[in-house]
Amino acid sequence: MSEAKRKEIDRNFAALTAQIDTLLPLHVGQYALMRNGEIIEFYTSWEDAYKTGVRFYEDGLFSVQKVTNRPVDLGYFSHAVHFG
Repeated sequence: MSEAKRKEIDRNFAALTAQIDTLLPLHVGQYALMRNGEIIEFYTSWEDAYKTGVRFYEDGLFSVQKVTNRPVDLGYFSHAVHFG
């Protein structure tokens, strides 16, 4: 994984963590498509969030984070993956 992708993942995770208390009541269990430390949209499935990220961000710099009150590692494919 490139340094840029790792930084994107870390930035997005930190941003989600900072907002988690306000996000949980409305979005618990959903998946946030994130880029540049901002939530782009929420999805009910990881797959939908990931497919949208691939479609709109050709550079692969995005991540999908699950909205939950405990840390969840969705694996390599959730972390700013680029298929090219």
